[in-house]
Amino acid sequence: MQLTIGKLAAAGGVGVETIRYYQRRGLMGTPARSGGDGWGGGIRRYDADDVRRLKFIRSAQTSGFTLDEISELLELDQSDDRPRVRALARQRIEMLDEKISQMTETRAALARLADQCAASDKGPCPILAAFDPA
Repeated sequence: MQLTIGKLAAAGGVGVETIRYYQRRGLMGTPARSGGDGWGGGIRRYDADDVRRLKFIRSAQTSGFTLDEISELLELDQSDDRPRVRALARQRIEMLDEKISQMTETRAALARLADQCAASDKGPCPILAAFDPA
């Protein structure tokens, strides 16, 4: 399978500029142009390994890993350092648990404000008042 960057982007559900950004960050390689470098030197071709790597990056991002952490995960994939991978996963789980807790508190506060807002049609709306920094 030989793909252009546009087809690679489509296969990974990202834009072309995202792939270029990942390349600049060192998360993905940049293949040589098919006809050499320079003007009119051909186009870059990507293969199934590039698709797999792109999907790995996207999946790890969806799980909340940062690009720096993903870079480390990609390196660990080559070294088979399972204890470090587990440590990174546990750190991410702790961060997700913290975020879930914060979001649960925010949801409860917003629900209270919505109930207060529904209780009366007079005066300022409690929801809008809560967001007013003054």
